This record gives sequence, structure tokens and C-alpha cells, in this order.
Amino acid sequence: MSDRLSRIRTILETELAPESIELIDESHLHAGHAGAKSGGSHYDLTIVSDKFIGLNAVARHRIIFAALFEEMGSDIHALSIHAYAPDEI
Repeated sequence: MSDRLSRIRTILETELAPESIELIDESHLHAGHAGAKSGGSHYDLTIVSDKFIGLNAVARHRIIFAALFEEMGSDIHALSIHAYAPDEI
């Protein structure tokens, strides 16, 4: 696991205490893309957390983006999010 991937995962685990998390680096699928050229990576995130109970998708995404604020735009160019409350799986 890359340092960048590890750091992002640690932030999410610390901030959201997920029951499960799957973070996949899909940067290789975007070779030549403008974001890839600038050093930002593309990730696919599936996360299950109690923090999402009662929240809609937009609110869940805001929580994730807030947790990853410092990484957005530098380490992360694109993030595909699949966020669930435990009773939704």
C-alpha cells in the first residue's frame, strides 16, 4: 500500500470509525488525464460507518470531504464515494 493510500485510509479510520472501508487506487485507469499529470490520484471508496445514519448522500459526502480536506486537490484528484450506514448493507 502506498504512503498516500495509507494516509488517506488512516484519516478516514480516525475521523469516521468505519465498520468497513475499501479504498482502491484507480489512478492507473486515468493515465494521461489532467489530474494524473498534476500528481493527484483517483480513488474509489466504499465505507460503512455509524456516522452516516440518518444522513442523505450529500451530507455523507460532505463529511468525507471535510475529513480529507487537506488531501483534496493535491493527493486526491478524484474520489468516487459509496457511503453507507450499517443497516444499509
